Amino acid sequence: MGRAENLREGVSPQTDELASTLMGDALDLLAAGEPFEVLLAVQDSSGEVLSFEFVDDGPEACLEGARAKVRELEDAVRYALVYEGAIEDDDGSYADAAILEFGERGYHSYSAFSLVDGKGSGDGFTWTDPAPAGELPPLL
Repeated sequence: MGRAENLREGVSPQTDELASTLMGDALDLLAAGEPFEVLLAVQDSSGEVLSFEFVDDGPEACLEGARAKVRELEDAVRYALVYEGAIEDDDGSYADAAILEFGERGYHSYSAFSLVDGKGSGDGFTWTDPAPAGELPPLL
């Protein structure tokens, strides 16, 4: 009997809001052409949101650093992290995307993505509504 069997399905409104806000911030940065590796938002039991940006280590190291930060914050209740990546299309080509990972203590953790185009073009920047990308191992 593993811990994952006792986790709740779905996403609480608080986690949805945290993830949506962070994704919106990332899309704004992409539209403005502002580079980032990994953005992380963590909410604690008092409702305070802590924000982190992981840079200068390469994408994989920054992503691992963000995941480790979530695990080490003892009072963390929910988190969301976002980074740039690519999603494979049906024809085998890749499209730029903002990739979101999010979870909450006691819940399954999930990922989603929005396809993006026109980075740095301001009003010419476009994105798709977030689409589910699957379940992830929980960090909390």
